[in-house]
Amino acid sequence: MSGFKRDHKEEEDGGGNPFQNIEKTTVLQEARIFNETSVNPRKCTPILTKLLYMLNQGEQLSAKEATDVFFAMTKLFQSKDVILRRLVYLGIKELSSIADDVIIVTSSLTKDMTGKEDLYRAAAIRALCSITDATMLQAIERYMKQAIVDRNPAVSSAALVSSLHMAKLAPEVVKRWVNEAQEAVNSENIMVQYHALGLLYHIRKSDRLAVSKLVTRSIQTLMYTNVSLQKSSYAVCMLIRIAAKLIEEEGADRKSSKSQSPYFQYIESCFRHKSEMVVYEAAYAVVNLNNSTSQEVAQAISVLQLLSASPKPALRFAAVRTLNQVAISHPAAVTACNLDLENLITDSNRSIATLAITTLLKTGAESSVDRLMKQIATFVSEISDEFKVVVVQAIRALALKFPRKHTVLMNFLSAMLRDDGGLEYKASIADTIITIIEDNPEAKETGLAHLCEFIEDCEHVSLAVRILHLLGKEGPKTKQPSRYIRFIYNRVILECPSIRAAAVSAMAQFGASCPDLLENIQVLLARCQMDSDDEVRDRATYYSSILNRQDKALYNNYVLNTLQVSMPALEKSLSEYINLNTAQPFDIKSVPVVAVSKSENDVKQKPEGMLISSGPTKISPSRDENFADKLNSLPDAQSLGPHFKSSEIVELTESETEYVVKCIKHCYAQHLVLQFDCLNTLNDQLLENVRVQLDVSEGFEIINEIPCPKLPYNETGTTYVIVKFPDGDILNSVGTFGAVLKFIVKDCDPATGLPDIDEGYDDEYMLEELEITLADQIQKVNKANWGAAWEEAESTFHEIEDTYSLSSMNTLEEAVVNIIKYLGLQPAERSDKVPKGKSTHTLLLAGIFRGGVDILVRAKLALADGVTMQLTVRSTDQSIAELITSAIG
Repeated sequence: MSGFKRDHKEEEDGGGNPFQNIEKTTVLQEARIFNETSVNPRKCTPILTKLLYMLNQGEQLSAKEATDVFFAMTKLFQSKDVILRRLVYLGIKELSSIADDVIIVTSSLTKDMTGKEDLYRAAAIRALCSITDATMLQAIERYMKQAIVDRNPAVSSAALVSSLHMAKLAPEVVKRWVNEAQEAVNSENIMVQYHALGLLYHIRKSDRLAVSKLVTRSIQTLMYTNVSLQKSSYAVCMLIRIAAKLIEEEGADRKSSKSQSPYFQYIESCFRHKSEMVVYEAAYAVVNLNNSTSQEVAQAISVLQLLSASPKPALRFAAVRTLNQVAISHPAAVTACNLDLENLITDSNRSIATLAITTLLKTGAESSVDRLMKQIATFVSEISDEFKVVVVQAIRALALKFPRKHTVLMNFLSAMLRDDGGLEYKASIADTIITIIEDNPEAKETGLAHLCEFIEDCEHVSLAVRILHLLGKEGPKTKQPSRYIRFIYNRVILECPSIRAAAVSAMAQFGASCPDLLENIQVLLARCQMDSDDEVRDRATYYSSILNRQDKALYNNYVLNTLQVSMPALEKSLSEYINLNTAQPFDIKSVPVVAVSKSENDVKQKPEGMLISSGPTKISPSRDENFADKLNSLPDAQSLGPHFKSSEIVELTESETEYVVKCIKHCYAQHLVLQFDCLNTLNDQLLENVRVQLDVSEGFEIINEIPCPKLPYNETGTTYVIVKFPDGDILNSVGTFGAVLKFIVKDCDPATGLPDIDEGYDDEYMLEELEITLADQIQKVNKANWGAAWEEAESTFHEIEDTYSLSSMNTLEEAVVNIIKYLGLQPAERSDKVPKGKSTHTLLLAGIFRGGVDILVRAKLALADGVTMQLTVRSTDQSIAELITSAIG
């Protein structure tokens, strides 16, 4: 009785983990009991449990230890104890990838798999497939087929899931089990149906036509017959996901709207399914389709609106979270749910309340902002950092939508900055403030003031460095630049070396931009030259020396607009230069320019934080650098010089044709390497000697063609053509090339892929014309201080000015987007954002033409009957300035 009471008391206290302090050595010692002549299940079961727990906690066994335990464990097959036997199966699965000669238990597992004891069979199948390789799979193929259609659901599911794993090792063998999997789809058990459908899709996923037939047949079965598949909500959810994927794949080819697709109609029919899980999955699939119109998502949003009123918290959460995501792309459609969302603000689940209120922030009117912000303030301290980030993202969208509300939003964000939180949370707030500052000039000084207060107590080095960089960039442009010097210099006195170095760089920018502060800045830099850290001293000495020259050109090139080269490429180029041991000076223009990311968030990466850090930081190579390494292995590529730029993918065929060809244009100083990625979608053909024959424009010269030796079915092969730009004729460096895909065809067996005959026949396939554009030859660069660069270029650059009428463009926004895209230049000083209601705008652009030629462009736009543009181009090469003006004309 006392023992019972003690156990009951331990249960009330929550007990403890009985395996918390186990040691590997002790467990391996205890496992020797497995070798005893007579198996004692009562002793072996807890030891085997300890072993499994230890492995699942990440404990590593050597191959010898694992092999010894494995062979000892196999002797437990003598026992008829059900629990011990199932633990043995788990042990085999865990040790199969570590121990040697695990194949020895194949016969025992095969016996259990085909035996009459249902409790053993499912687990035995899983264990057997974990030790079976591709060569052994055929030996158990007959048993696996039988297990897939077994009457016992557990056995059938185990066989189906194991087949899914085995398909990675031996896809051709598993493909032969299609008939059995098709039969299992019609099972009465919901999990068997789900697993069978998953296996069928995996087998056929590389064949779009086969997947389409699978989905069509399943949809017809569900909609027009009364079979058991409709009972499995899991299978229907999977079918919805596959159908949504098919809609996405055919979206580019379909001229009509998505709503006319039979797959879309099926997903919409699932809105009336009896399972709430299916209804939500269908609504989620519709609202997440790319480029959906408001009409296409309207019904799905109505469904989510109904689910948001569900008594089940999980359904309410799922519905509100999805509406929150949709509010970004379809705010007008979500506005209809605002009344229901307001009812959820007082929901007892704070996560649901947070999502509801942030959704309202994205869709609500300007007049409701103050009220909603007060409601958020009442519970924002009670929610996790993850949901605080959601709130911050909603505030960012709101600030961009209603610029006049920046004061209210900034005050709220500054209060959040003072609260406790992790790096991701604080970084999201800082990002939002920076976005508001850059988008709304009226908010600049307020935002900088909040950030200055924040760095006084900021405990995150990377965040403080980034804010200091922003202060150096934006502070000199404010009405009272001197007010920020104190905050920056405090960092030199109080912070770690990384922050001190960033503060030195920020002060130097004030000295270069504000002549009246130069003397004071020099005094502060002189103090920094006595710093204990060599990076801080070096920076202070470097900037002090430049500022002493009082040369605007030096200021612009070495303080305000920093070096725009790729750091990994610079390191590589310097290493090669040292190894050459040449007397010629190093040419910085030989180093590839760092590519500007398309993502706005990526553009705002902390440049100063990459220069120094508290520990070694690995800078991953960019897309262009990866291409450069790959291209260097091509014949003749070494003589082309440094790689300059790689274009985006250009499709030369439609995605549904028998041969799919895509092109990437790699630009060098005087050459162009055209990379053609080819895909053969015909399973009865093997292509050899695949190449692209070009009809180049006048002046271009084909240097070399590198064919693809062999192109089997459903594999991508690459062929290259190296082209030289016209000599000394920059004005003709844009053009259009005719292209024809040429190859040798060999008919082959679709099953094996082997050709029927040794000799094939020549064939060709017409491709779309390939355009060599101005943007292909220009690399975008960020100009932190475009105005200073433009002013300096007035006396040193060639200038050409012309006026154009852009009659095909009806808005300034449209004109800005098209000009940036056509010229391939990087907008500076947020000039790509056109203020609302303005009829005039100035677009500021910067870039580098192949060969390292600087380009600055100013486009003054005016809206009347269409858009009128006055374009001024400044470049170190007059012919390039002429090329830009003539290309637009």
